Amino acid sequence: MEILQKAVRTALTDVADPAKAPVMQAYMKSSMPFLGVQAAPRRAALKRVFADYPVDTASAWREATLTLWRGAEYREERYAAIELTGFRLYRAFQTLDALPAYEEMIVTGAWWDYVDELAVHRVGGLLAAFPDTMRPLMLRWARGTDLWKRRTAILSQNRFKSATDTGLLYACIEPSLSDNDFFARKAIGWALREYAKTNPGEVVRYVDHTRISGLSRREALKNLPAR
Repeated sequence: MEILQKAVRTALTDVADPAKAPVMQAYMKSSMPFLGVQAAPRRAALKRVFADYPVDTASAWREATLTLWRGAEYREERYAAIELTGFRLYRAFQTLDALPAYEEMIVTGAWWDYVDELAVHRVGGLLAAFPDTMRPLMLRWARGTDLWKRRTAILSQNRFKSATDTGLLYACIEPSLSDNDFFARKAIGWALREYAKTNPGEVVRYVDHTRISGLSRREALKNLPAR
């Protein structure tokens, strides 16, 4: 795992622009420094590294992910850990066994750039594949005290479109309706805005009949005609 970690750091350093690092760090309000690697070159570099250093088993993949995550000295290395979770070679490893790693990353990452990718693309994938287990778990996360797990539960169906379980969506939103935190309110609005692309009338109905913050309401109705 250390070989992969070193290869990731080398690849990212090779495509970094150190002049951009302070600006990126300031924008993300990050205590962890950046190397200065923007998204497109980062993804291209990591794609090559992951192809060159494959792992054979699901347990090795999870270990490699957490090694990258826990050992990160730069924020891009944590992005690399998240990208490894979604690398094409490991689609078969997206099982409930991956959930503890995702939960650790959500709780210890505790910021939107980490959490949103995991919520929508990883936890959401598990919810779609294993609803009997994931649905009650999302309800527990939604009712818990950890902001980022609540945000994850709210956003977990963002790609579901017509398959969205509105009962689950609203149940995940409800415990955070009274939360004044920007990231909770933004998550509510974003989740509703995504569902509005499929069922705008239902989102309008919900917003009109729910005590929802102004921020969440504006986000939810952002792409709908003014009324």
